[in-house]
Amino acid sequence: MGEAMIAGLLRQNMAPLSSLIAAEPRAERIEELRNLYGIQMTTDNAEAVSQADVVVLSVKPQSLGKVFSTTRGYIHSHALVLSIVAGAPISKIANGLDHAAIVRSMPNTPAQIGEGITVWTAAAAVTEEQQQMARRILQALGEEVFVEDETYLDMATALSGTGPAYVFLFMEAMVDAGVHLGFHRSVSERLVAQTVLGSVDYYLKKKNVAHLASLRNQVTSPAGTTAAALYYLDKAGFRTAISRAIWAAYERSQDLGKDAKSQSPE
Repeated sequence: MGEAMIAGLLRQNMAPLSSLIAAEPRAERIEELRNLYGIQMTTDNAEAVSQADVVVLSVKPQSLGKVFSTTRGYIHSHALVLSIVAGAPISKIANGLDHAAIVRSMPNTPAQIGEGITVWTAAAAVTEEQQQMARRILQALGEEVFVEDETYLDMATALSGTGPAYVFLFMEAMVDAGVHLGFHRSVSERLVAQTVLGSVDYYLKKKNVAHLASLRNQVTSPAGTTAAALYYLDKAGFRTAISRAIWAAYERSQDLGKDAKSQSPE
């Protein structure tokens, strides 16, 4: 996701190459990113943040302790810290970095092609100018939604952050079913991908005049093939399975937040 943000900033011409620097521990990854984007790379977190107006935290939650220990005291007081770390609350980041201006966000993987959606919120210390800066950065990844209450970030993690995985699993199941029916896999993949893409586009064009259920009913003829399929999905607990899966992701996100709060900076 960190790479997606680099690509988005460059794609939107929001930052010159000379102003971007990324820290990465693996030498082969440093070389790869340098060759792809031409940005400055380093293995030293302190070097990466010491002159920055915006610091982006893009690490696994379990790596936060190391990030805190190597950057605490090196971030300028005027800088904005933008976190995309799953489950890590603003209080944890603020305490770990001894820094108050924190934006917490939850993007999703379509951000890598500029088609993502990011839910975000800001600490009280974040200025209006910094909020606008954060909004512009996140818009380089796709759409963004600002929320006042940080608890919505855990909800977003379960719904939109994890959401692409649900869609890909659903598509995979449809493709496999198509192969089982007799289609060549490449044909089945094409049929499923365009069906999903077209359905989403159709919904976006109709959402102001028709509810999702109404659009579904348009496809469902009495005693027809769609009615038979939907009846089976309901009997199999399709809606319940989706709802419970999202709830499980939400609870896990909350657990990650509790774990983060209980850890001490290294």
